[in-house]
Amino acid sequence: MKLVSTRNSANAVSFKHAIFDCMPADGGLYVPYSEHDLRSWILHMNEQTAFSTIAGSLTAALLKEEISPVISERIAAAAFQNYSPRLRQLDDRLFLLELFHGPTGNHRDFGFLWLASALEHLLTIDEKNAVVIAPSTGAGGRSMAAAFGNKKHLKLIVLYPKGYAKGLKPEQLFKNGGSVYPVEVEGDTTAVENLIRSIYQERQLVKDYNLTLANTVNIGRILPQVFFYMFAFTRIKTRTAGEIFYAVPSGNYGNLAAGLYAWKFCLPVNGFITDATEALNCDENGRCRCINSSIPLSERGPADPAVPSSIERLEQIFTLSPSVMKSIIFPAQVSDTEAETLINDSYRRYGIMFDTATAHAYAAAHARNIFWGHDGESLVLVSKDHPAFESEILTRICGESPIIPEYLRGINTPLLDVPLIKGTKEELIKILNTVSEVQ
Repeated sequence: MKLVSTRNSANAVSFKHAIFDCMPADGGLYVPYSEHDLRSWILHMNEQTAFSTIAGSLTAALLKEEISPVISERIAAAAFQNYSPRLRQLDDRLFLLELFHGPTGNHRDFGFLWLASALEHLLTIDEKNAVVIAPSTGAGGRSMAAAFGNKKHLKLIVLYPKGYAKGLKPEQLFKNGGSVYPVEVEGDTTAVENLIRSIYQERQLVKDYNLTLANTVNIGRILPQVFFYMFAFTRIKTRTAGEIFYAVPSGNYGNLAAGLYAWKFCLPVNGFITDATEALNCDENGRCRCINSSIPLSERGPADPAVPSSIERLEQIFTLSPSVMKSIIFPAQVSDTEAETLINDSYRRYGIMFDTATAHAYAAAHARNIFWGHDGESLVLVSKDHPAFESEILTRICGESPIIPEYLRGINTPLLDVPLIKGTKEELIKILNTVSEVQ
């Protein structure tokens, strides 16, 4: 599997190169160089095929020129042996794909688990080490720590604004023999993000400490999200004979980009519905547009290592196939009131609470009216995070509180004795020296 930058298709790199040196020098984002026909794998698998097996088979198929099938399957097995998304059928033509069944109830769990496993396996083979630096105010840090906390060749430095370090398990911490080094920074989220930018924008530092990223700037975070759609199809293909649409929360467009790659890898799908944003919405004819597409990518600033967005990946696909893209992505403007009404209605009808992001995607499907009233079409609604994260909001809307699972209790417990820094690059380099072989 070769990858190229969204800003330069002439220089193809290996997958291994792209997940370690994950930021192209031209400021773009790595994307697959070509389409891959995974039809035989997709059609062979069925609802009895475990998610870890699906991920292992597709990893092997995509990376066969670079990684042996045995290693590919080990990467997936180590990541997903205890975790899988779940698909519920809510009515004849409505399915719910729940992504919050990882270790921390966060949809990002699966991407972090696979990326950490892939990095660790490849580092072990090469006898090398690598470091990830990431910002967090809570949920993201917990999700990353669950994936990176027990690795031998990977270290994770999590930067929090002062007072936000919480919810990590003692065995994950560097001081206790784990791989996670939490740090609090004087200042707010912006100060943390600027500190991360100052490190990753200095290419020599990235090289010296073998720094990579765990967010969706790294294509290794996007690839495992492709597996969600393959998993869903194996579960519904015998239950529907018509067209299949996915309703995907917009977020930072990572799941939407992954869905498009699944389509390019021959997943049977007829469209992706999403809630419109300032960056991705409809033109006067109701057709999808990326609002900044008129600005050449070469004239933009570099991708942000601290606050990622995959909108540029969507724009790259739009540039290659504008007419096709306009017929497969269907944004719709949705209000918070519409989303909240659907949360309440769905809870009364199905007994399930949607998080607000999921509700916005569901409202977009209602607004686009793509499959209501037609025969045979099905909708798969992608549900991101466990509703317990929005307990107060959902209690207000539904009149009842979501059930908080045991593994989410204690997530607000503050960490003790967390180092506090002013937020200078020099302070962070000292921490890099502590966790890295570079002295």
